Amino acid sequence: MGDLLIFFKCISENKPFPCSCFYHFLCFIHVMLSLLLFSSITAQASHCRASCGTILINYPFGIDDGCGSPYYRHVLVCSDSGNLELRTPSGRYQVHSISYSDPHIIVVDPFMWNCQDGSQFRATRPFSLDTSTHFTLSSQNDYLFFNCSEENVIVEPKPMFCERFPDKCDSTCDSASYLCRNLPGCATAFGGSSCCSYFPKATESLRLMLEYCASYTSIYWKNGGNSPYDKVPEYGIRIDFDIPVTTHCLECQDMMKGGGTCGFDTQSQNFLCLCNDRNVTTYCKDHGTSRQHSRAGVIAGTVTGVSAAWALGVGAGLWYWKKVKAKAPVTSGVQSNENRLF
Repeated sequence: MGDLLIFFKCISENKPFPCSCFYHFLCFIHVMLSLLLFSSITAQASHCRASCGTILINYPFGIDDGCGSPYYRHVLVCSDSGNLELRTPSGRYQVHSISYSDPHIIVVDPFMWNCQDGSQFRATRPFSLDTSTHFTLSSQNDYLFFNCSEENVIVEPKPMFCERFPDKCDSTCDSASYLCRNLPGCATAFGGSSCCSYFPKATESLRLMLEYCASYTSIYWKNGGNSPYDKVPEYGIRIDFDIPVTTHCLECQDMMKGGGTCGFDTQSQNFLCLCNDRNVTTYCKDHGTSRQHSRAGVIAGTVTGVSAAWALGVGAGLWYWKKVKAKAPVTSGVQSNENRLF
């Protein structure tokens, strides 16, 4: 603060600027750079949003870059309207819920058939997941296909077909499916249209099915009570996910060690513990090695902060130079001790 006062005192004086004024000017710029850099670190250390709408965002997920696990980087998006969406190769899907105790996500595909469609089948798109992520389609999903071409798709009652052709059992679309006869919420929605149940083994098999079927929908089995066998069917897609467990993350989250947030460096993707005042590679209350890495832990925005400080310094420097030049005595280009800058 003293340097700043001396600097402005030098400016206000209507006389040539001595070397000491320029020294205090440099000190002022140094302080401004340090403050901007520190504020950038602090802001980035606590920038992880913990929710989107009514859905909690916990590890391993993050909706801000550098938060959560790098395995799930950029897969969740919080829209401007406050809806959480899952990004996949086939599109973006609204997230209905996330369970961390039984790790899974429920998403809704608006292109899939629903009860309101009835027998008016719309063109749809095959749902797919990025195989490089730690997501898998849950085995608790059932996929129902409507009005399939029996010339191209094996549509048979599965129990009988499997007895006759055990080697082709997995390739049949089960026309005796319980869900085809008991559609959740609209048992008789599409009248005389045909329905069969088939679990696609891969995105390609789903795409092939949709080439020969009018439409499809996904139904998952939701826990309906205290018993694990008490399940109820609901429309949606259940996606299971893994929670990477590491010693670093457990220590970081430990309230006895500071209660930080698990994150990662956006450039190296190495682990970072995000604390209120800094980012460290261990845990928030580690006063030994963690301080040495506090600057290396900046997730994003530091470059912006430094650039702003640099621009401020350059602007102030030009303004200072013009001020000195305007006040310097005219000497017809002859430099003397009175008009020397350094």
